[in-house]
Amino acid sequence: MFAPSHMLKLAAFFLLTSSLVFAEPSCKCGSTLYSSDDVDAAMEQGQETNPFPVFGTRSYPHRFGNREQIDFKPHCDSEDYVEFPLKQGVPYTGGAPGADRVIYSTENAFCGV
Repeated sequence: MFAPSHMLKLAAFFLLTSSLVFAEPSCKCGSTLYSSDDVDAAMEQGQETNPFPVFGTRSYPHRFGNREQIDFKPHCDSEDYVEFPLKQGVPYTGGAPGADRVIYSTENAFCGV
């Protein structure tokens, strides 16, 4: 059995590494560099704005049909893609959305940009 101090160290290790595994990466779209904070903020704003997006709406977030057949991460099911505008520094709250989007699953797992 592990000593209590070893258990605490082991728990801290798992907490640290689990957050690293699931962190969204920084990314570049054209000439615009988005930080991982920008990506996280966009996903969070999308979830807060509408946690149950549908196809065919002009508002964000909405379902992403993936007509381009982009090959996203394995945990992203093509029927579950959601898109939300990606902005630098602050999340999108309305107005002109710009060209860049974060794509995530309905379970809020990062899929790509």
